[in-house]
Amino acid sequence: MLQKLRRLELPPPRVLAFTLAVFASFLLLEGYLIARHGFHLPPPGLGWFDLLFWAALVFWSVRVEIRLPLSASMSHLFLFALALVVLTPPWLAPLVVFLFQPSDNLWYKQLFNRSQDALATLAAALVWQFFQNNPLYLGTLNLSAGVGVGLGAVAFFLVNAGLITLIIHLANGTPLREIWKKNIGWLTSSYLLLSPLALLLARAYETPLLGGWGGWTVLFFLVPLYYSRFYWDEKVRLEQAFDATLEVLMHALEAKEPETRMHSERVADIAKDLARARYGDEAKAMEIYRAARLHDIGKIGIPEAVLLKPDALTPEELALVQSHTTLGVQLLKPAEKVAFGPLVYNVIRHHHERWDGRGYPDGLAGHEIPEEARIVALADAYEAMTAGRPYRKAKTPEEALQEMRDLSGLQFDPRLVRLFSELWRQDPLWRDRHAYLAAKEGSVLRSTSPQPSSASASPSPSEPGQGTSEA
Repeated sequence: MLQKLRRLELPPPRVLAFTLAVFASFLLLEGYLIARHGFHLPPPGLGWFDLLFWAALVFWSVRVEIRLPLSASMSHLFLFALALVVLTPPWLAPLVVFLFQPSDNLWYKQLFNRSQDALATLAAALVWQFFQNNPLYLGTLNLSAGVGVGLGAVAFFLVNAGLITLIIHLANGTPLREIWKKNIGWLTSSYLLLSPLALLLARAYETPLLGGWGGWTVLFFLVPLYYSRFYWDEKVRLEQAFDATLEVLMHALEAKEPETRMHSERVADIAKDLARARYGDEAKAMEIYRAARLHDIGKIGIPEAVLLKPDALTPEELALVQSHTTLGVQLLKPAEKVAFGPLVYNVIRHHHERWDGRGYPDGLAGHEIPEEARIVALADAYEAMTAGRPYRKAKTPEEALQEMRDLSGLQFDPRLVRLFSELWRQDPLWRDRHAYLAAKEGSVLRSTSPQPSSASASPSPSEPGQGTSEA
């Protein structure tokens, strides 16, 4: 037994503490409800077969869950949990939800999932019970059932989404807003629109329409539920395919320019740190990170003979290279309404504008240039200086920093140059290109070995460690 305990896999301490706190909260509240309402199985009005039927639906709904981007999942569990809240005493639905779920290989993940689902169900049960004990009337019309199940669904959603968001944040440090945007925000409307179906399922079970058993009607409603699940699944698959396509495009671009290996990733890490320092907003920093990863996407349309030319470019060739800003916008234009906001297009189009107005493609000056583009321009220039080009020797980090200071107020926003200098002195990983590449190559090698499941698909932040002109 002692050896088994020693081999027991444990999560990070704060994840373990949070999981145990959620479990303890469920036990305390469940014990309170049982003490208040009494423990009777089967409950009045239902038999053992009824309980097994609803337990099977709960198990099935979790079994066919849909995986979301940041190691979360979505299922129709909430509908069957809410229907059970309507049909049974307030303590029973949370207990069924806790007990009847598929097992997971990681004990702490299983404990958290069961506990948070049960706690969300318990919150819904308390709301439902409140409106049963305090009827709500509009004239002679009793609104208690509709309002009770509606607000119960909201309570379930808030507890469930809140706990999932917090555990992912604790496990991986992923920003809360990023977790909400990726995993939850887009599901909210369909979730709330489906929630009244729970009351319909409960009432249909209580008043059989086919064969003297309400379960037939409930099973019939599984058909539209399947199609809503299909929508969620396709939405997730589409986003994953889109992200993968963009990553392939970036690898294709780096394959065209071997001298600028990992250029966009380093630019993105620099821009992210600079944006974080500028705004103090992790979600904004991550948005700029993604835009910076795509800033040179238009170079895919530039011939390799021009991109890799070892000598100085002719005026015609230079114009062709400079067109990558507008080509990038055109390339991603079809995704404007479904994937990208204005920030991404601002970065792609304007990251070669200059503070003094002598940049391209639009000759914007000063604050006319979107600030996100000014941030990426600074990161792009530093990376280009320290990476070198076929026609230009790489500068040392110190030389590159000095040139950026010399160009402050000419090519670069003076305020951002000062902020960049402060970050540079903190010796971030991206400061030295050789150290950066070595660290990134190491992380790539490590990622080929088996890894425990991660709750984040977001890129890791730049780490402290070792210590442009135009690109």
